[in-house]
Amino acid sequence: MERAVKSSYGGMRLILVALLGVASLSAQLNTLSAKEISDGWLSLFDGETLFGWTVEGGAKWRVETGTIVADAGAYGWLRTNTQFGDYVLKLEFQTAADGNSGVFLRSARGKDPHATGYELQIYDGHPKFPTGSILDAERTEKKVKIHPEKWQSYEVFHLGRRCLVKLDGKKVLDLTDGKSSNGFIGLQFNPKKPIAFRNIKVKPLGLAPIFNEKNLNGWQEVKPLKPPTNPPVWSVKKGQLHVEQGPGQLETKGLYDDFILQLDVRANSKEPNFHPNSGVFLRGTVGGYWTGYEIQVRNEFSDGDRAKPVDIGTGGVYFHQPARRVVGTDNQFYTKTIVAQGRHLSTWINGYPVADWDDPHPEGTGPRNKQALLKAGPISLQAHDPKTNLDFTNIRIRSLPR
Repeated sequence: MERAVKSSYGGMRLILVALLGVASLSAQLNTLSAKEISDGWLSLFDGETLFGWTVEGGAKWRVETGTIVADAGAYGWLRTNTQFGDYVLKLEFQTAADGNSGVFLRSARGKDPHATGYELQIYDGHPKFPTGSILDAERTEKKVKIHPEKWQSYEVFHLGRRCLVKLDGKKVLDLTDGKSSNGFIGLQFNPKKPIAFRNIKVKPLGLAPIFNEKNLNGWQEVKPLKPPTNPPVWSVKKGQLHVEQGPGQLETKGLYDDFILQLDVRANSKEPNFHPNSGVFLRGTVGGYWTGYEIQVRNEFSDGDRAKPVDIGTGGVYFHQPARRVVGTDNQFYTKTIVAQGRHLSTWINGYPVADWDDPHPEGTGPRNKQALLKAGPISLQAHDPKTNLDFTNIRIRSLPR
């Protein structure tokens, strides 16, 4: 249960108050269900921080009781650090009757996100493009309005040139337009018009399998220069790509530069204090051993605190950015999502954002040499050592335009 309370600033200040306790309400918000995780949904807002977001302009954005709030500062917007092209987006918003905000779709960096992409209106007062419309493109099909002090929901289906919008579960707009095919998702603030958002999540569309769950067609083994004492054994069992022993590597025959990759991973351990070590490599050299960027697989953390990963932690960018939280657990499948866009790498584990990094180094041969690697390369799975025991399945990818 929740309510909005008034403040002296600009009429209505949106503050979420949990009648049954602030902590318990926050825990219920901004989380994904098991089915959503299985279906590939990603949380864009963790409910506690602005991790994965960048402020554009002069708005004062903050996190308050499980919501993203802006009620002060100059005009501006808050955008994701990761770009999305084809997706389903869901979010909830709350504002006053005279609220003036919007959701930006497929927008570029800078001060004009409505011009470089699309602005989905939250503003009843616009004479041509009110709430439910896309500014300067399409007016809503139905007469809809803001319900003051209540949470409302937007659902956006964006695929190719089509943009279908639902407000509170009802279709309000179906636009066909090709102005922008890829870009940032953003939240708008207009001065003295408080706005709050929560439960912001996205499901990337168009991913295709690169593992047929029957055999290793499309993959090839890469062996280290010095033959290991315990060479890895790669096999397919019950639809899962299984590997034991190591070190070694299995790579795709296809090459990828910018992409969204999702796969399910299980690190198998029979020893209570042993956590298998592996990784997913991207943009490596064809036939090169452990080259390219490595996204870590290791579910170990210290002091009983999942915010203290050991050896970068699952989802971290090896050598560069540790996972902010170890989400995966040994002997259980978890879903790993990797988005590579030029110098930007972002990862999610079970839909929770764990890494968000831009490579600042000059372009060159690879991250281990402190050089940004932007060229296409294979996707590789690592067998780390003689105790390796891992399963991979549901491996799917979508190439992205650079």
